[in-house]
Amino acid sequence: MGTNPFLGILYHWIGGFASATNFIPFRGIKRWSFEIYWIVQGFAAWIVAPLIMASLLVPNLWHVLATSPRSAIGYAVLMGALWGIGGLTFGLAVRYLGIALGYAIALGLCTAFGTLIPPIYTGEIYTILHGHSGQVVLLGIAVCLLAVAVNGFAGWSKEHEITPTEKIEIGESEFSLWKGLLIAVGAGIMSSFFAFGLKAGAPIGDVAKAELIRTGHLPLWQNLPILIVVLWGGFATNFIWSCILIARNHSAAQFGGEPGANPMRASHQTGATLQNVDPTVLVQRIAPGILVRNYLFAAMAGVIWYFQFFFYSLGQTQMGKYDFSSWTLHMASIIIFATLWGLALREWRGTSFRTKALVTAGLILLIGSTLIVGYGNYLQSQQPSTTTAQASR
Repeated sequence: MGTNPFLGILYHWIGGFASATNFIPFRGIKRWSFEIYWIVQGFAAWIVAPLIMASLLVPNLWHVLATSPRSAIGYAVLMGALWGIGGLTFGLAVRYLGIALGYAIALGLCTAFGTLIPPIYTGEIYTILHGHSGQVVLLGIAVCLLAVAVNGFAGWSKEHEITPTEKIEIGESEFSLWKGLLIAVGAGIMSSFFAFGLKAGAPIGDVAKAELIRTGHLPLWQNLPILIVVLWGGFATNFIWSCILIARNHSAAQFGGEPGANPMRASHQTGATLQNVDPTVLVQRIAPGILVRNYLFAAMAGVIWYFQFFFYSLGQTQMGKYDFSSWTLHMASIIIFATLWGLALREWRGTSFRTKALVTAGLILLIGSTLIVGYGNYLQSQQPSTTTAQASR
């Protein structure tokens, strides 16, 4: 099966939509503390969904994992654990910056590190720099980073225009540009380790590909076992931190219906009510129906989150020699759809025409960057046939 970069872009767009959408179910969770719904969604995203999907699509999955190089599994788990730290801080970045800006800044940094460091480490960057198709791909990456800068400036403009009351109404009562930026920098750097984990786990994908071909299946699914291993590491980090928070906050009883706070601000109106009563201090137990919905919303968020990398793994198989650029396509797609969600949820309400124009410009640049990267991969995919044609003359 040959590569198809433009089909790869479509897969990455679908994955980006899934990633940008996974925070939406959190808005329906009521009176659960962060550590409770975070570990519930994490178990669904990092343990249950990867195992189910890979078991359905990859024959003899456990044999594939058992016969894969131990070193590849070990490094993939380690990179996943480091990425897990970025995932924890990423949630805080969204908390302080909102969906649109939080995704743009954190994922922009994640884009730069996750895309460029792997080929620099392997030495492929020299080949990329000296080839026309590689230069086009790098141009697309540069356009993506420019779009991130434009979105960042839009966020700075927004902070100086929106009123505290408007921030509360759109669910951003804790909006803080500088605090959010500092956290987003750390989140972006650490989150890029997911790309390193996928690179480290490539030998696992090779074993899976051989098994898929041997059993008459499409090699399209070869990266799904890699996701399982990388996400084991991510789950370990998040599980440990969630347990620490549960022990420190004495929040374990919330699994059974005790009330807690919701620092992610799932509902629009939070904090003091008109009667000056903070709803987070109410002592009534969570109603059974609401508790069930909390579990469902958290699990839904996790499954939606997983599908970003399910489609990422499909897209990566279509990008050919420059599959490192998949990370840029994935990150840009996430920011595109996060920006659209931010507009749909009216996060930019109350801002000036200049700020809205900046957001629009950033969105256009991001879409353009994915098309440029896709075109660069297309040029590279045509090179072997061109070379063969020249040799036959």
